[in-house]
Amino acid sequence: MFRFILADLKRLWAGSIVIVILIMLATALGVAVTLEERALRLGSARASEKFDLVIGAPGSETQLVLSSVFLQAADLPLMDGDILPDLQADPRVAWAAPIGFGDSYEGYPIVGTTSELIENTTPGFSQGGNFDHLGEAVLGSAVDLSIGDTIKPMHGTVETGGHTHDELAYTVTGRADPTGTPWDRAIFVPIEAVWKIHGMEAHEADDHDHEATGHDHEADDHEHDHEADHAGEDHDEHATHDDHDEAGHEEDHHHIDPAAPVDEHWHEGETPGLPAILVKPKSIADAYKLRQDYRGDQTLAVFPAEVLTKLYATLGDAKQVLTAIAAGAQVLVAVALMLVTVIHVSQRRREIGALRAFGAPRGAVFTIVWSELFLLVAIGIALGYAAGLAAALAIARSITAERGVSLPVEFTRADLGSAAVLVAVAAVLSALPALIAYRQSPAAALKS
Repeated sequence: MFRFILADLKRLWAGSIVIVILIMLATALGVAVTLEERALRLGSARASEKFDLVIGAPGSETQLVLSSVFLQAADLPLMDGDILPDLQADPRVAWAAPIGFGDSYEGYPIVGTTSELIENTTPGFSQGGNFDHLGEAVLGSAVDLSIGDTIKPMHGTVETGGHTHDELAYTVTGRADPTGTPWDRAIFVPIEAVWKIHGMEAHEADDHDHEATGHDHEADDHEHDHEADHAGEDHDEHATHDDHDEAGHEEDHHHIDPAAPVDEHWHEGETPGLPAILVKPKSIADAYKLRQDYRGDQTLAVFPAEVLTKLYATLGDAKQVLTAIAAGAQVLVAVALMLVTVIHVSQRRREIGALRAFGAPRGAVFTIVWSELFLLVAIGIALGYAAGLAAALAIARSITAERGVSLPVEFTRADLGSAAVLVAVAAVLSALPALIAYRQSPAAALKS
């Protein structure tokens, strides 16, 4: 019987291939949606797990987390710099680290922060060690540079027409171990060096270029003073690259000593405005107290996990839509297949009648017809799961390469249960044309 089934499928190979492809594509769509949505949830959760609390200026909670944790560059308002020394001195805080961004090098974001943050958020160093001087930098694991390379920061990016800073060139001193987060594609430098490069002094955040610290701020009250002092002491956020060339970088772009030691212990009045501070509370109770204390008119404190939960809700809505589309496609394919197979069985009435006339029992005819269709559907489902996994892996690799977030794409027991349900449904649907063949009279079939 098995040889008969294979011979029959080989004779009808073109139609069999079409059926398998249709089932494969319909199944792959649903599998890819399920795997990718789960991978996005797990990957983003793992990327934020080391950051318990983020403090910034009042604004969008989502944008604050995306910019500070996932390093998605955006304009962030600045908060008072004195909040940093207050947090460092708070007995409820294990460590607090500022971050500043806006510069880049060869497409990699340059993040100004502290050596303490690197030590507490990375597993260690695969090469070299942490920075100790203003002119030193640490690479994320995915940055394609080497120890000893020189990095000249670019203001913004090439795409946005940024210009290269000449005040300071960083030397790579270490490479961090992989973390599976966007920080793997970042270059870390002392936050103090970022402030100096952009001419930022304590409590003068409104007078300088904030894009280097996550905010492209335009202070109307100081605009004319900026233009008047373009060649003076302050850095003019409205100055173009040509303006800097004409001024010869004499005052705006002063040289910074790369050998100057890093000092990460600040006091009141020593820090300019900040876009975000990453905080590690000593306990869960301290985390909730700190969030309450720093949620007000001057600052915004958020738990990244809570913000992600809100994003997951939106992502879940999108998943429901895509899942409904995938289910609809599967239903349409199933209906089309049933129609095709019923027509096919009707066209093979004489063949089925001949089998019955030669002594084949009804059960054998039912088994042959059911087995042929079920085998095609089962192969399509198996190939669909494989294709869905391949598509999800390809999407995950693309996101990891572009954003740095490691997305764990894998099957779970729930997926195996879904596959079992699909196979069971296929077995039931395959019985419909087989039942038609089973009830067919051999005499009537041969007369038709």
